[in-house]
Amino acid sequence: MDKGKRITGAEREQLAVELKAAYEGGASIRSIADSTGRSYGFVHHILTEAGVTLRQRGGATRTKPSS
Repeated sequence: MDKGKRITGAEREQLAVELKAAYEGGASIRSIADSTGRSYGFVHHILTEAGVTLRQRGGATRTKPSS
């Protein structure tokens, strides 16, 4: 995929299917962006366009577990 190339029509729909499959398979938006040469924002936009429910951000919690 050429960096910065505008993607429309059937090509965009096919890309959305591929990115959705990767994301739903466990890949992060950032890792998809790196592997496709696209920006985080572009990948995020394509996924939301495709109706993907995005995962919550990860990381350690800051609250103590209740005992």
